Amino acid sequence: MTVFKIDIEFSKECPHLYLNNVQLENGRTMLFHLPKLPAELRVTHLNARVNEQRKKIAQTTASKLELLQLTQQLAKEAKARKKKNQKVYVLDFKGDVQASAVEQLREEITLILATAKSGKDRVVLRLESPGGMVHGYGLAAAQLVRLRDAGFHLTIVVDKVAASGGYMMACIASEIISAPFAILGSIGVVAQVPNFNRLLKEHNVDFELYTAGEYKRTVTMFGENTPEGKAKFEQELQQTHALFKHFVEKYRPQLNVEKVATGEHWYGQDALDLNLVDKLQTSDEYLLSLLPQHDVFVITTRKKPTLGEKLGLQAAQIADTLIPAVVSKLTDTLIKANSHLVQLRDPKL
Repeated sequence: MTVFKIDIEFSKECPHLYLNNVQLENGRTMLFHLPKLPAELRVTHLNARVNEQRKKIAQTTASKLELLQLTQQLAKEAKARKKKNQKVYVLDFKGDVQASAVEQLREEITLILATAKSGKDRVVLRLESPGGMVHGYGLAAAQLVRLRDAGFHLTIVVDKVAASGGYMMACIASEIISAPFAILGSIGVVAQVPNFNRLLKEHNVDFELYTAGEYKRTVTMFGENTPEGKAKFEQELQQTHALFKHFVEKYRPQLNVEKVATGEHWYGQDALDLNLVDKLQTSDEYLLSLLPQHDVFVITTRKKPTLGEKLGLQAAQIADTLIPAVVSKLTDTLIKANSHLVQLRDPKL
């Protein structure tokens, strides 16, 4: 039998705990992908956090009778939660073009799969993403499939946007909830490539490209793109779009994919009418409705603070500001020294 050894560090400000080193009995790291920088999982009991704030407000504004009634109400809710014994785990995903947040998401999901009870406990993902690279969001979606395959009820809540790759993730949910003006859909594929071939010819610069395989390189930034290469590239886009549509159709069969897979996006109410979502509600309202009957835990991953950061030093922040300024100054100097240097930026900015 495998025994889990978990080092738990409680913060001074209840109700947080930190899982610093989660290890198997044989000493191997439990979570599969070690970060380049030290990281830790932070677990917050949302019920305790909200109730603590409610008590603070009541102590200031309410009468003794009202404060007593609140205490009784909280005790009643705690008893109901204990009797039901159902936990809700809340995750967050804020996506960029590369879907880099998948590195934290995969570890958080691994932790849930190792500790939560499938078929009983539930998972909520607060999702915000306009989409990005196919392989990045394909991996992010595959991580959510792990929860579905394990038997967890997965609810995805969209407050702002879940478009393109973001909706690829959202469609895996057992239930999709969106804010009234959230943006959803954009089930399409896009690619844009600048071509500098004519500019190079004007300056008598040859560009040589060597490949093995007829379609190893279809379109390039510096070579002369052929009609055959462009046609093949367009074919690959259509194939990717077909895979995207099939994926959405598999996990959301109630959706008329052919009707919505046009690359268009819709706001909350229109998305509801098209079956892109199941309900209109903000994540705050939804989580608040879960608190009386469920123990809600928010799981986040954060970079472990270094000694310098713990001491309040700002060296890292200063470096982040100083280095781009120095690079920008050097670039401007080079541009002035060579007026023929290609500029890939707006000179007005």
